Amino acid sequence: MEPGAADSCLLGYVGFWVERTPVHEAAQRGETRQLQQLIESGACVNQFTMDSITPLHVASLQGQAQCVQLLLAAGAQVDASNIDGSTPLCDACASGSIECVKLLLSYGAKVNPPLYTASPLHEACMNGSSECVRLLIDVGANLEAHDCHFGTPLHVACAREHLDCVKVLLNAGANVNAAKLHETALHHAAKVKNVDLIEMLVEFGGNIYARDNRGKKPSDYTGSSSAPAKCLEFYEKTPLSLAQLCRVSLRRATGVRGLEKISKLNIPPRLIDYLSYN
Repeated sequence: MEPGAADSCLLGYVGFWVERTPVHEAAQRGETRQLQQLIESGACVNQFTMDSITPLHVASLQGQAQCVQLLLAAGAQVDASNIDGSTPLCDACASGSIECVKLLLSYGAKVNPPLYTASPLHEACMNGSSECVRLLIDVGANLEAHDCHFGTPLHVACAREHLDCVKVLLNAGANVNAAKLHETALHHAAKVKNVDLIEMLVEFGGNIYARDNRGKKPSDYTGSSSAPAKCLEFYEKTPLSLAQLCRVSLRRATGVRGLEKISKLNIPPRLIDYLSYN
């Protein structure tokens, strides 16, 4: 890169606000040849717009993996934050692009960036990408990361009714009774009236008697004769079996990523399957 271009790029990174550049446009549209030519001609890959969006943010949000690769190889800042504090990894998770997520992680993207908003794991749960959720957890994502609007990733997955994501989170050891203003995942499940979700949360130890900041239980958010209401009423009248209580207690004792510990227990395979919710 020529000295003049390098100086321009530095200005772009430290505070030179611009409108969307040709690099942004090429990255968004997935025009890899155009992007490569721009990079080779000295275009800055770290200039950001008025809302602090870099070309890497744009490419990640659109799931343009080849453009993400080109930008990273050209020195794009992997953990650049936009005006909302989101990083390219957050955007890649929002797009559900597992390829972009893997690329960003391979270049050192922080799986738990210091955000006050939704984390990459929150974004993956919003999108409903269980593959992204699983990958983020494998590399150390904080299962209890708290967003002031959404609560934990489990709250998000339940509110959006992404059952696959919910099961991945719960199996990884997410706190089923984590509260946002005393509102639990079961409150969300009751509000969206999803019986399958309610049953899954209860089986993992969800507290059907938990009350939110309005003093309401999950059942208070269901219609009196609806299927979710009948489901919760059944659990209120029929306590969990001893086997289920033991499973919940053991899973709680094994903590985060407990499946790894359970698989190593010297017990019959059938019991391991039961403890693993298979």
